[in-house]
Amino acid sequence: MNQITTLRQATPESRTLADRVCGEIVTAIIKGDIPPGHKISEPELARTYGISRGPLREAIRRLEGLRLVVRIPHVGARVVELSSQELIEIYHVREAMEGMACRLAAQNMTDDEIESLRALLDEHEDSLEQTEGRSYFQKEGDLDFHYRIVQGSKNNKLIELLGGELYHLVRMYRYQFSLSSSRPVRALAEHRHIVDAISHRDGELAEMLMRRHISAARKNIEQKLKTKLESDH
Repeated sequence: MNQITTLRQATPESRTLADRVCGEIVTAIIKGDIPPGHKISEPELARTYGISRGPLREAIRRLEGLRLVVRIPHVGARVVELSSQELIEIYHVREAMEGMACRLAAQNMTDDEIESLRALLDEHEDSLEQTEGRSYFQKEGDLDFHYRIVQGSKNNKLIELLGGELYHLVRMYRYQFSLSSSRPVRALAEHRHIVDAISHRDGELAEMLMRRHISAARKNIEQKLKTKLESDH
């Protein structure tokens, strides 16, 4: 009952504040400014983002819905921290599902959507040149290459699964594991080959290239996890 009352009393202004702050915290989590496992402190976040407790709590609830924040009994809310096994499992799921999305995108994307995808990759190349090949931050939604292909599949179930619970987790780990790596440069070249296959309406090739692309990203992460494990010992 209290929760229902709170939702009814929420003003459009507070919802707008919650939207803004939720977006800013999502970005901070994905870029690692708020690291995995970090305890969510409401007073600290309220000071950082200049927001009152009401809209802040709404923003935190949304972060829980996005699976970026988990609430642990007797501990409180923390930024999600996946085990190595959970992360690798997500990449195996991505390989299969995004491969399928790519095959469907080759059938269903319009010529204009494909040209827009090429233009997006030109923007990414410019961004990589500015950062000398280091990782670049892809904003969510239409600015994200993988997201656009999933949307281009025109398959609502794939869009729901890959654009929902998995989406921000993948963004977080994809960004953080590509830092200080030559992987972003190779990934951009792989992205271009994928778009070529889609533009030629070759669904079989597009699926194979996407699966190979995500497999390469997974192997890159596995190597980094192995190196980290060895250095910790």
